[in-house]
Amino acid sequence: MRIVPLASESLGVRSLATFVEAGGIKILIDPGVALGPKRYGLPPAKAEIEALHRMRRKLQGYARRADVITISHYHYDHHTPFFEGLYESSSEEYAREIYSGKLLLIKHPRENINFSQKKRAWAFMKNAEPIAETIEFADGRSFDLGGVELEFSPAVPHGSEGSRLGFVVMTLIDDSSRRVIHASDIQLLNKKAVEWIIEKAPDLLITGGPPTYLGKRAEGSWETGVKNLNEIIRETNAEIILDHHIIRDKNYPRFFDELEDRPKTFAGYLKVEDRPLEAYRRELHKREMGEEVELPFSF
Repeated sequence: MRIVPLASESLGVRSLATFVEAGGIKILIDPGVALGPKRYGLPPAKAEIEALHRMRRKLQGYARRADVITISHYHYDHHTPFFEGLYESSSEEYAREIYSGKLLLIKHPRENINFSQKKRAWAFMKNAEPIAETIEFADGRSFDLGGVELEFSPAVPHGSEGSRLGFVVMTLIDDSSRRVIHASDIQLLNKKAVEWIIEKAPDLLITGGPPTYLGKRAEGSWETGVKNLNEIIRETNAEIILDHHIIRDKNYPRFFDELEDRPKTFAGYLKVEDRPLEAYRRELHKREMGEEVELPFSF
């Protein structure tokens, strides 16, 4: 099985897009990249916009190879919408190239979904149905793809129980040699997701950490995230790739230090340096204005 982390916060954008090749089947998980429209009251810096364009091209290239595309939920950093936009993975032509002729295994667009995601899912289905090979609603289902099994969790909260951000589904890929779970946007904050991961006993877990960058709005998420991920590490002994929301917090290395087995970011897995551009947006804007600023990554 070959795992290729494609785009994430440690690579400069909002995403958890991943490409997996197993048993000759090529799977693209969560094909979306985006930027936070506001951070510290600032729009994205030029470096972030450049990273967005690079990641879009990379995603497009891997989408051409993919047989199957999975979508965990309908936030724009996890699926490519069919509209023109600056900070989302956007434009109808671009989206058509991502989804045309593919088997789409996707979060149910009407069940266990909040209002905003239901609207986005409706727009997605309207445009994707005419061009996809097949669309299947994946929540709680398994699919045998000729020796490769894709199993999807029931819908679990996007973050903590009762989250207003809706629900997501996790993806398990099993080719009999390795079991990989992609646990998008569970944020390590709800017991249902943690229990499902432990029950499925993955060899590798790809997941996003808690949104600690939100400050008081995420109070307690640091401690809960550490506790839950340490439980997963103890119970499964899985290799961990941890990225996404937690990397928007400059203090994420300290979060990693509190874990019983230190995970890799997407960048670390690819053996390149972390470039958490959004977390350093203020410094990037100052740099664009000609000021000398220190950054923890090369530029």
